[in-house]
Amino acid sequence: MSASWSEKHPLSHIRATTAERVSTDPSMSAFWILRIGFVVLPLLMGLDKFANVMAYWPDYLAPWVIAILPFSAQTAMHVVGLVELAAAASMIIKPRYASYVLALWLLGIIINLVSMGIFLDVALRDVGLLVAALTLTRLASKYDKPWGAKHGTH
Repeated sequence: MSASWSEKHPLSHIRATTAERVSTDPSMSAFWILRIGFVVLPLLMGLDKFANVMAYWPDYLAPWVIAILPFSAQTAMHVVGLVELAAAASMIIKPRYASYVLALWLLGIIINLVSMGIFLDVALRDVGLLVAALTLTRLASKYDKPWGAKHGTH
């Protein structure tokens, strides 16, 4: 079992910069890789819901979902895009909480895709993203202080 960053660095009571910790602490590096990834991916996907460059997104919405919506599938994708943009912004602000929301959002996408019986490859990829989001929840519990926490506490 590997020693924590503070155990390896006897002067860790002197605050190290984030960059120094990222370069020496593998779990902090993983936190930042996942955090940045879950900012960039929802940002790009959210923007594309308005442009339909990567895909025609209404095709990924299950017919039963379309049937219960009071608006078109494309309008639904605009709403999805706004949610994804909000997810990216919230990941910048507070990954400790945003990662749980993102995990639930991915679960919803998986349920939608599996219920269609097509795009199962995309659903499987999203299971991998769900696992990554859940991993980020654990890392964020260590590296992102809760709201209201005093400096130096978790």
